[in-house]
Amino acid sequence: MADGRYLLVDVREPNEVAVEAYPGGVVVPLSTFDPQEIPDPQGKQVVFACRSGKRSVTASLAAQAAGLPYDKHLAGGILGWKAAGLPTKTAG
Repeated sequence: MADGRYLLVDVREPNEVAVEAYPGGVVVPLSTFDPQEIPDPQGKQVVFACRSGKRSVTASLAAQAAGLPYDKHLAGGILGWKAAGLPTKTAG
């Protein structure tokens, strides 16, 4: 993400994102998921992300069903992200 190659789409709910978020991610909650709400990636690879990796797969499949070529998701979600030592944005 740091070199601008990825657009991270966080499909967690607003209350989850308010507590802890991916830096630079865009939020498109799965509960109201509409693939058309995903911003134009402008040549970047779209990667879906959630808490543990389950909802991101669902979002990826929904986007593909809508005809979008977005088939990547972050395995392990934000739990794996933090386990890898990557930074998050926290409330406060």
